[in-house]
Amino acid sequence: MRGESTDRPPFWFMRQAGRVLPSYLKIKESYTFWQMMQKPEVAAEVTLLPVYDLGVDAAILFSDILVVPHALGMGLDFTDDGPVFQKPLAFRDDPLAGLNPNPSRLSYIYEVIDQIIKIRPDGTPLIGFCGAPLTVLLFMLQGLGRKGEFPEATRFLYENPEATRELVDAVTDLSIVYAKEQIKHGIEVFQLFDTHAGLVPFSMYREVFMPAVRKIAASVRNEGVPFIFFPKGLGTGIAEIAPDDCDFLSIDWQTPLETARRLVHPAIGLQGNVDPRLLFASQQEIEKQLQPYIAFGKGNTDWIFNLGHGFMPGISFENARFLADWVKRVDWGRK
Repeated sequence: MRGESTDRPPFWFMRQAGRVLPSYLKIKESYTFWQMMQKPEVAAEVTLLPVYDLGVDAAILFSDILVVPHALGMGLDFTDDGPVFQKPLAFRDDPLAGLNPNPSRLSYIYEVIDQIIKIRPDGTPLIGFCGAPLTVLLFMLQGLGRKGEFPEATRFLYENPEATRELVDAVTDLSIVYAKEQIKHGIEVFQLFDTHAGLVPFSMYREVFMPAVRKIAASVRNEGVPFIFFPKGLGTGIAEIAPDDCDFLSIDWQTPLETARRLVHPAIGLQGNVDPRLLFASQQEIEKQLQPYIAFGKGNTDWIFNLGHGFMPGISFENARFLADWVKRVDWGRK
Protein backbone atom coordinates (compact mmCIF):
# COMPACT_ATOMS: atom_id res chain seq x y z
CA MET A 1 0.00 0.00 0.00
CA ARG A 2 2.95 2.32 0.58
CA GLY A 3 4.71 1.52 -2.69
CA GLU A 4 7.35 -0.70 -1.13
CA SER A 5 9.00 -3.37 -3.28
CA THR A 6 8.19 -6.94 -2.19
CA ASP A 7 9.13 -10.41 -3.43
CA ARG A 8 5.46 -11.27 -4.00
CA PRO A 9 2.11 -9.47 -4.08
CA PRO A 10 0.54 -8.86 -0.67
CA PHE A 11 -2.78 -10.66 -0.31
CA TRP A 12 -5.98 -10.92 1.66
CA PHE A 13 -9.44 -12.16 0.68
CA MET A 14 -12.85 -10.54 0.77
CA ARG A 15 -15.19 -12.41 3.13
CA GLN A 16 -12.13 -14.17 4.55
CA ALA A 17 -13.47 -14.20 8.11
CA GLY A 18 -16.54 -16.33 7.53
CA ARG A 19 -18.07 -19.64 6.66
CA VAL A 20 -15.10 -20.89 4.64
CA LEU A 21 -13.30 -21.32 7.99
CA PRO A 22 -14.19 -24.30 10.22
CA SER A 23 -12.98 -22.27 13.21
CA TYR A 24 -15.55 -19.56 12.40
CA LEU A 25 -18.37 -22.09 12.10
CA LYS A 26 -17.41 -23.47 15.50
CA ILE A 27 -17.67 -20.02 17.11
CA LYS A 28 -20.95 -19.38 15.29
CA GLU A 29 -22.51 -22.34 17.11
CA SER A 30 -22.50 -20.25 20.29
CA TYR A 31 -23.50 -16.81 19.01
CA THR A 32 -25.81 -15.06 16.56
CA PHE A 33 -24.21 -12.86 13.90
CA TRP A 34 -25.22 -9.74 15.84
CA GLN A 35 -23.71 -11.12 19.03
CA MET A 36 -20.43 -11.94 17.30
CA MET A 37 -20.18 -8.39 15.94
CA GLN A 38 -21.08 -6.74 19.24
CA LYS A 39 -18.82 -8.69 21.60
CA PRO A 40 -15.32 -7.19 21.25
CA GLU A 41 -13.45 -10.34 22.26
CA VAL A 42 -15.44 -12.52 19.85
CA ALA A 43 -15.35 -10.07 16.92
CA ALA A 44 -11.62 -9.55 17.39
CA GLU A 45 -11.01 -13.28 17.43
CA VAL A 46 -13.06 -13.80 14.27
CA THR A 47 -11.26 -10.88 12.54
CA LEU A 48 -7.91 -12.57 13.14
CA LEU A 49 -8.92 -16.15 12.28
CA PRO A 50 -7.86 -15.82 8.61
CA VAL A 51 -4.41 -14.62 9.66
CA TYR A 52 -3.87 -17.84 11.62
CA ASP A 53 -5.91 -20.27 9.51
CA LEU A 54 -5.15 -19.04 5.99
CA GLY A 55 -1.93 -17.10 6.46
CA VAL A 56 -3.19 -13.89 4.82
CA ASP A 57 -1.13 -10.71 5.06
CA ALA A 58 -3.88 -8.48 6.45
CA ALA A 59 -6.98 -8.73 8.60
CA ILE A 60 -10.25 -6.96 7.76
CA LEU A 61 -12.61 -5.86 10.51
CA PHE A 62 -15.38 -8.37 11.18
CA SER A 63 -18.53 -6.31 10.72
CA ASP A 64 -21.22 -5.60 8.11
CA ILE A 65 -22.00 -2.75 5.74
CA LEU A 66 -25.53 -2.42 7.19
CA VAL A 67 -24.36 -1.12 10.56
CA VAL A 68 -24.62 2.37 9.03
CA PRO A 69 -28.37 2.07 8.22
CA HIS A 70 -28.83 0.73 11.73
CA ALA A 71 -27.08 3.82 13.11
CA LEU A 72 -29.38 5.93 10.91
CA GLY A 73 -32.33 4.59 12.88
CA MET A 74 -33.49 1.66 10.80
CA GLY A 75 -34.57 -1.42 12.72
CA LEU A 76 -32.29 -4.26 11.62
CA ASP A 77 -31.96 -7.94 12.38
CA PHE A 78 -29.57 -10.53 10.98
CA THR A 79 -31.37 -13.82 10.30
CA ASP A 80 -30.16 -17.10 8.81
CA ASP A 81 -31.45 -15.85 5.45
CA GLY A 82 -29.63 -12.54 5.69
CA PRO A 83 -30.23 -9.03 7.02
CA VAL A 84 -33.83 -7.88 7.48
CA PHE A 85 -35.05 -4.31 8.04
CA GLN A 86 -38.29 -3.77 9.94
CA LYS A 87 -39.67 -1.69 7.06
CA PRO A 88 -37.49 -0.79 4.06
CA LEU A 89 -37.67 2.86 3.01
CA ALA A 90 -39.20 2.31 -0.43
CA PHE A 91 -42.34 0.97 1.28
CA ARG A 92 -42.78 3.97 3.59
CA ASP A 93 -44.95 7.00 2.81
CA ASP A 94 -42.14 9.35 3.86
CA PRO A 95 -38.75 7.57 3.57
CA LEU A 96 -36.84 10.50 5.04
CA ALA A 97 -38.99 10.96 8.13
CA GLY A 98 -37.80 7.87 9.94
CA LEU A 99 -34.09 8.57 9.75
CA ASN A 100 -32.48 9.57 13.01
CA PRO A 101 -28.66 9.48 12.73
CA ASN A 102 -27.00 8.38 15.96
CA PRO A 103 -23.24 7.81 15.56
CA SER A 104 -23.03 6.39 19.09
CA ARG A 105 -24.77 3.26 17.80
CA LEU A 106 -21.44 2.40 16.17
CA SER A 107 -19.40 2.67 19.38
CA TYR A 108 -19.20 -1.09 19.91
CA ILE A 109 -17.27 -1.40 16.63
CA TYR A 110 -14.53 0.88 17.92
CA GLU A 111 -14.22 -1.34 20.99
CA VAL A 112 -13.73 -4.26 18.59
CA ILE A 113 -10.96 -2.37 16.79
CA ASP A 114 -9.27 -1.58 20.10
CA GLN A 115 -9.32 -5.26 21.00
CA ILE A 116 -7.93 -6.32 17.62
CA ILE A 117 -5.07 -3.85 17.89
CA LYS A 118 -4.32 -5.21 21.35
CA ILE A 119 -4.09 -8.90 20.37
CA ARG A 120 -3.12 -9.00 16.68
CA PRO A 121 0.22 -10.48 15.59
CA ASP A 122 2.99 -7.96 15.00
CA GLY A 123 3.10 -6.67 11.46
CA THR A 124 -0.52 -7.53 10.61
CA PRO A 125 -2.32 -4.50 9.12
CA LEU A 126 -5.99 -4.00 9.96
CA ILE A 127 -8.34 -3.00 7.14
CA GLY A 128 -11.43 -1.01 8.04
CA PHE A 129 -14.40 -0.57 5.74
CA CYS A 130 -17.93 0.54 5.10
CA GLY A 131 -20.43 0.17 2.31
CA ALA A 132 -20.63 2.76 -0.46
CA PRO A 133 -23.76 4.92 -0.57
CA LEU A 134 -25.36 3.18 -3.58
CA THR A 135 -25.08 -0.35 -2.21
CA VAL A 136 -26.12 0.70 1.30
CA LEU A 137 -29.07 2.67 -0.05
CA LEU A 138 -30.30 -0.25 -2.15
CA PHE A 139 -30.60 -2.36 1.01
CA MET A 140 -32.20 0.52 2.93
CA LEU A 141 -34.80 1.00 0.21
CA GLN A 142 -35.71 -2.62 -0.43
CA GLY A 143 -34.15 -4.93 2.12
CA LEU A 144 -32.75 -8.07 0.57
CA GLY A 145 -32.45 -8.01 -3.21
CA ARG A 146 -34.20 -10.59 -5.36
CA LYS A 147 -31.82 -12.69 -7.45
CA GLY A 148 -29.07 -10.13 -6.98
CA GLU A 149 -31.21 -7.21 -8.14
CA PHE A 150 -33.22 -4.55 -6.36
CA PRO A 151 -36.24 -3.74 -8.57
CA GLU A 152 -38.20 -1.67 -6.03
CA ALA A 153 -35.06 0.17 -4.95
CA THR A 154 -33.94 1.06 -8.46
CA ARG A 155 -37.45 2.17 -9.33
CA PHE A 156 -37.30 4.49 -6.31
CA LEU A 157 -34.06 6.04 -7.60
CA TYR A 158 -35.77 7.02 -10.85
CA GLU A 159 -39.10 8.09 -9.33
CA ASN A 160 -37.63 10.09 -6.44
CA PRO A 161 -34.41 11.80 -7.52
CA GLU A 162 -34.55 14.52 -4.85
CA ALA A 163 -35.23 12.09 -2.01
CA THR A 164 -32.48 9.84 -3.38
CA ARG A 165 -29.94 12.66 -3.13
CA GLU A 166 -31.00 13.45 0.43
CA LEU A 167 -30.66 9.79 1.40
CA VAL A 168 -27.25 9.58 -0.28
CA ASP A 169 -26.14 12.62 1.73
CA ALA A 170 -27.37 11.05 4.98
CA VAL A 171 -25.51 7.79 4.31
CA THR A 172 -22.39 9.67 3.21
CA ASP A 173 -22.25 11.97 6.23
CA LEU A 174 -22.52 9.11 8.72
CA SER A 175 -20.08 6.97 6.73
CA ILE A 176 -17.48 9.73 6.99
CA VAL A 177 -17.92 9.92 10.76
CA TYR A 178 -17.65 6.13 10.90
CA ALA A 179 -14.53 5.99 8.74
CA LYS A 180 -12.75 8.68 10.73
CA GLU A 181 -13.52 6.92 14.01
CA GLN A 182 -12.16 3.64 12.63
CA ILE A 183 -8.96 5.47 11.72
CA LYS A 184 -8.77 7.11 15.13
CA HIS A 185 -8.93 3.68 16.75
CA GLY A 186 -6.14 2.22 14.64
CA ILE A 187 -7.15 0.82 11.24
CA GLU A 188 -4.33 1.31 8.70
CA VAL A 189 -6.17 0.80 5.40
CA PHE A 190 -9.79 1.52 4.44
CA GLN A 191 -11.90 -0.15 1.74
CA LEU A 192 -15.19 1.16 0.40
CA PHE A 193 -17.43 -1.66 -0.85
CA ASP A 194 -19.81 -0.84 -3.68
CA THR A 195 -20.98 -4.37 -4.40
CA HIS A 196 -23.85 -3.19 -6.62
CA ALA A 197 -22.12 -0.35 -8.47
CA GLY A 198 -23.10 -1.97 -11.77
CA LEU A 199 -26.82 -1.98 -11.05
CA VAL A 200 -27.40 1.51 -12.41
CA PRO A 201 -26.17 3.13 -15.65
CA PHE A 202 -22.73 4.65 -15.30
CA SER A 203 -24.16 8.07 -16.19
CA MET A 204 -26.34 7.91 -13.06
CA TYR A 205 -23.48 6.53 -11.01
CA ARG A 206 -21.21 9.37 -12.11
CA GLU A 207 -23.78 12.06 -11.35
CA VAL A 208 -25.50 10.83 -8.19
CA PHE A 209 -23.14 8.44 -6.39
CA MET A 210 -19.56 9.18 -7.41
CA PRO A 211 -19.49 12.57 -5.63
CA ALA A 212 -20.37 10.75 -2.41
CA VAL A 213 -17.59 8.23 -2.98
CA ARG A 214 -15.16 11.11 -3.46
CA LYS A 215 -16.24 12.73 -0.20
CA ILE A 216 -15.62 9.52 1.74
CA ALA A 217 -12.31 8.95 -0.06
CA ALA A 218 -11.11 12.48 0.75
CA SER A 219 -12.03 12.13 4.41
CA VAL A 220 -9.99 8.91 4.67
CA ARG A 221 -7.00 10.03 2.66
CA ASN A 222 -6.79 13.35 4.49
CA GLU A 223 -6.08 11.27 7.59
CA GLY A 224 -3.09 9.69 5.82
CA VAL A 225 -4.76 6.30 5.38
CA PRO A 226 -4.67 4.45 2.01
CA PHE A 227 -8.09 4.11 0.40
CA ILE A 228 -9.24 1.11 -1.66
CA PHE A 229 -12.38 1.47 -3.78
CA PHE A 230 -14.28 -1.64 -4.90
CA PRO A 231 -17.00 -0.75 -7.47
CA LYS A 232 -18.17 -4.21 -8.55
CA GLY A 233 -19.70 -4.24 -12.01
CA LEU A 234 -18.64 -0.72 -12.97
CA GLY A 235 -17.22 -2.05 -16.24
CA THR A 236 -15.48 0.48 -18.45
CA GLY A 237 -16.50 3.18 -15.99
CA ILE A 238 -13.29 2.37 -14.12
CA ALA A 239 -11.49 4.43 -16.79
CA GLU A 240 -12.97 7.56 -15.19
CA ILE A 241 -11.61 6.80 -11.72
CA ALA A 242 -8.88 9.37 -11.04
CA PRO A 243 -5.84 9.26 -8.73
CA ASP A 244 -7.64 11.71 -6.43
CA ASP A 245 -10.42 9.13 -5.99
CA CYS A 246 -8.44 6.23 -4.50
CA ASP A 247 -5.02 4.73 -3.93
CA PHE A 248 -6.06 1.26 -5.10
CA LEU A 249 -8.98 0.15 -7.25
CA SER A 250 -10.32 -3.34 -6.58
CA ILE A 251 -11.22 -5.11 -9.82
CA ASP A 252 -14.12 -7.55 -10.06
CA TRP A 253 -13.89 -10.91 -11.81
CA GLN A 254 -15.75 -9.66 -14.90
CA THR A 255 -12.92 -7.36 -15.97
CA PRO A 256 -9.55 -8.91 -16.91
CA LEU A 257 -6.66 -7.42 -14.95
CA GLU A 258 -4.72 -6.58 -18.11
CA THR A 259 -7.74 -4.68 -19.42
CA ALA A 260 -8.17 -2.90 -16.11
CA ARG A 261 -4.52 -1.91 -16.11
CA ARG A 262 -4.93 -0.31 -19.54
CA LEU A 263 -8.10 1.53 -18.51
CA VAL A 264 -7.13 2.72 -15.03
CA HIS A 265 -4.77 5.64 -14.46
CA PRO A 266 -1.22 4.30 -13.89
CA ALA A 267 -0.93 6.17 -10.59
CA ILE A 268 -3.69 3.98 -9.11
CA GLY A 269 -2.75 0.53 -7.83
CA LEU A 270 -4.99 -2.46 -8.52
CA GLN A 271 -6.44 -5.22 -6.35
CA GLY A 272 -8.19 -8.46 -7.36
CA ASN A 273 -9.62 -10.09 -9.49
CA VAL A 274 -9.65 -13.89 -9.03
CA ASP A 275 -13.10 -15.35 -9.70
CA PRO A 276 -14.16 -16.82 -6.33
CA ARG A 277 -16.09 -19.55 -8.17
CA LEU A 278 -12.76 -20.91 -9.39
CA LEU A 279 -12.34 -22.33 -5.89
CA PHE A 280 -15.06 -24.88 -6.60
CA ALA A 281 -12.68 -26.49 -9.13
CA SER A 282 -9.98 -29.07 -8.41
CA GLN A 283 -6.70 -27.78 -7.04
CA GLN A 284 -5.01 -28.82 -10.28
CA GLU A 285 -7.44 -26.67 -12.27
CA ILE A 286 -7.13 -23.79 -9.80
CA GLU A 287 -3.37 -23.75 -10.23
CA LYS A 288 -3.70 -23.89 -14.01
CA GLN A 289 -6.10 -20.93 -14.09
CA LEU A 290 -3.86 -18.88 -11.79
CA GLN A 291 -0.81 -19.03 -14.09
CA PRO A 292 -1.55 -15.75 -15.97
CA TYR A 293 -1.45 -13.89 -12.66
CA ILE A 294 2.26 -14.64 -12.31
CA ALA A 295 3.19 -12.56 -15.34
CA PHE A 296 0.87 -9.78 -14.23
CA GLY A 297 2.33 -9.83 -10.73
CA LYS A 298 5.87 -9.70 -12.07
CA GLY A 299 5.19 -6.62 -14.13
CA ASN A 300 2.85 -4.84 -11.69
CA THR A 301 4.27 -4.43 -8.22
CA ASP A 302 1.41 -2.09 -7.25
CA TRP A 303 -1.10 -4.95 -7.21
CA ILE A 304 -2.75 -6.65 -4.23
CA PHE A 305 -3.72 -10.28 -4.84
CA ASN A 306 -7.37 -10.78 -3.92
CA LEU A 307 -10.67 -12.17 -5.16
CA GLY A 308 -12.97 -10.34 -7.56
CA HIS A 309 -15.64 -10.58 -4.84
CA GLY A 310 -15.94 -12.53 -1.59
CA PHE A 311 -15.61 -16.22 -0.74
CA MET A 312 -18.86 -17.95 -1.67
CA PRO A 313 -20.95 -20.44 0.35
CA GLY A 314 -19.75 -23.99 -0.21
CA ILE A 315 -16.12 -23.21 -1.01
CA SER A 316 -13.91 -25.65 0.88
CA PHE A 317 -11.39 -24.51 3.44
CA GLU A 318 -8.82 -26.75 1.75
CA ASN A 319 -9.15 -24.85 -1.53
CA ALA A 320 -9.06 -21.48 0.21
CA ARG A 321 -5.89 -22.53 1.99
CA PHE A 322 -4.47 -23.88 -1.28
CA LEU A 323 -4.98 -20.45 -2.87
CA ALA A 324 -3.25 -18.70 0.02
CA ASP A 325 -0.33 -21.13 -0.02
CA TRP A 326 -0.01 -20.78 -3.80
CA VAL A 327 0.49 -17.02 -3.54
CA LYS A 328 3.33 -17.56 -1.08
CA ARG A 329 5.14 -20.44 -2.78
CA VAL A 330 5.06 -19.40 -6.45
CA ASP A 331 8.03 -17.57 -7.97
CA TRP A 332 6.80 -14.10 -8.92
CA GLY A 333 10.07 -13.27 -10.71
CA ARG A 334 10.69 -10.12 -8.68
CA LYS A 335 14.00 -11.06 -7.03
